[in-house]
Amino acid sequence: MPAGKKSSEEIVGEMIEKTKKVTKKATAKAEVAAKEAAKKADSMTAEAKKAVAKAAKKPLKEEIYLQYAGKEISKEALIKQIKEIWTKELNHKIGDIVTITVYLKPEDNKAYYVINGEVSGSIDL
Repeated sequence: MPAGKKSSEEIVGEMIEKTKKVTKKATAKAEVAAKEAAKKADSMTAEAKKAVAKAAKKPLKEEIYLQYAGKEISKEALIKQIKEIWTKELNHKIGDIVTITVYLKPEDNKAYYVINGEVSGSIDL
């Protein structure tokens, strides 16, 4: 074999060594990237958990008022009156209430209610 020329075995051996080095570097980079991605996912998960916990701690406060003919009545006042009727006039327990549906009809000056889909009545506004 002439001087300076490599045999095919030597060339293949060099190519194998280069391939091993490139593979080793690529594997190391992939491992670093995977670790960084895992850290980012963990922090995003932790942030998401905090956001959910924060939202769960503060329930939405709802306020509803009916205003008409110089009068104003709140949702809470209506529900309170309906519960008083349920307990004092109908002799039931508050814990027995499952649902309360209220229909406001200002032209009649009434709020019509249905409790547990069975008991109905009305109150003056």
